[in-house]
Amino acid sequence: QVQLVESGGGLVQPGGSLRLSCAASGGVFGWYDMAWYRQAPGKQRELVATISTGDSTSYTDSVKGRFAISRDNAKETVYLQMNSLKPEDTAVYYCNVPHLSKWGKGTLVTVSS
Repeated sequence: QVQLVESGGGLVQPGGSLRLSCAASGGVFGWYDMAWYRQAPGKQRELVATISTGDSTSYTDSVKGRFAISRDNAKETVYLQMNSLKPEDTAVYYCNVPHLSKWGKGTLVTVSS
């Protein structure tokens, strides 16, 4: 039932910030853990961050201290706040519902001067 739509990507300078949003539909958002993945040019898709139904979070080492995942169940939205962005963060970022193997279509983040 869940459909995912990512937004918030764009071009940002190194050291800048962006906040990505993933809006869900289906009315069961609060029942599922959520995740953000990314896929850089020429590389495999990697897990960036997860947030559980109980709001516990985890991050890949390369983004710890810079990124923060959060969720607003009332808005059926999961966010990824990205600070101190680096060129190596350039990727298409995808929202995911692991339990359902459900993916959004992605939003492109380009970090470049």
